[in-house]
Formats: sequence, C-alpha cells, structure tokens
Amino acid sequence: MRVLGIDPGSRILGYGVIEASGSRLVYITCGTIRTTVKYPLAWRLNEIFDGLNEVIQTHRPEVAAVEDVFMSSNARSALKLGQARGAAIVAAMQNGLKVYDYPPRQVKQAVAGYGQAEKVQVQQMVKVLLKLQGSPSADAADALAVAICHTNQQF
Repeated sequence: MRVLGIDPGSRILGYGVIEASGSRLVYITCGTIRTTVKYPLAWRLNEIFDGLNEVIQTHRPEVAAVEDVFMSSNARSALKLGQARGAAIVAAMQNGLKVYDYPPRQVKQAVAGYGQAEKVQVQQMVKVLLKLQGSPSADAADALAVAICHTNQQF
C-alpha cells in the first residue's frame, strides 16, 4: 500500500510518500509545498491544491493520511490551518484517494512512542524507521510520521 502523509500548513505544507508491505516500510519521497506568503490566503490555498495534485499524480499513492488541526490559542491561525487542511483533503479526494485523519498525539505516539514528543524526536525516529541517510525537514518528517501512523493502524 502506498500512503501519502500530509502535515498541513498555510505557509509550509509537508508531504511524504511511503510504501508499506506488512510491517516493512519503504521511503518513496518527501518534501514541502511552500506558499507565497505575500499573496492572499485564497491564492496560497490554490498553491497547496496544485502542489499536492502534482505529488499525487507523480507518485500515485493509494490513500492519504492527514494530521488533524492542532488547536492553538490563536483562533485566526487555527482557521487558516483548517483551510489549508481542507485544500489538501480536496486535492486527495479529487484524485480518488480515501482520506484518513490522525490527531497529532497519535502520530507522535506511533513513531516516537510518546504522544508529546518534540519535533526533533519525530525527525530522528522517522529517519530510523525509514532507514534514511539524513533527516528530512521538520514539516516533511511530520508528514512521513503521519503516513507511518496510518500504516500502523492498517497492519
């Protein structure tokens, strides 16, 4: 099963694609979609949609796993994050992918064994679990962690 993991963000969205066969995980790709911050939010949401369409069409995942919105004290930021998440979900759905949602604590628990793990811990564990030469960026590592979390739920 090929899984697209998504770590939503209105400025930087992380994505990661892995292949899972039983408990065996194989790294395919990861990266970020960086939006043009000086543009209005609607434009940036379109950049997210277009960028994820390209990733999906290039790497052909079978499902998408998306991290749920983390509720911060800043309601405005949470709304923007929710809209970015929505653009990502629509891109996945428009490409025929089934979408699964995972809360941040569950993702961290799945890769680091601790629901409140720091970003650096998540990066390191993703590197180890996928046998990567170097550490992916924090946003890409989070997306790979979401994909790993999904595979843990399936097998």
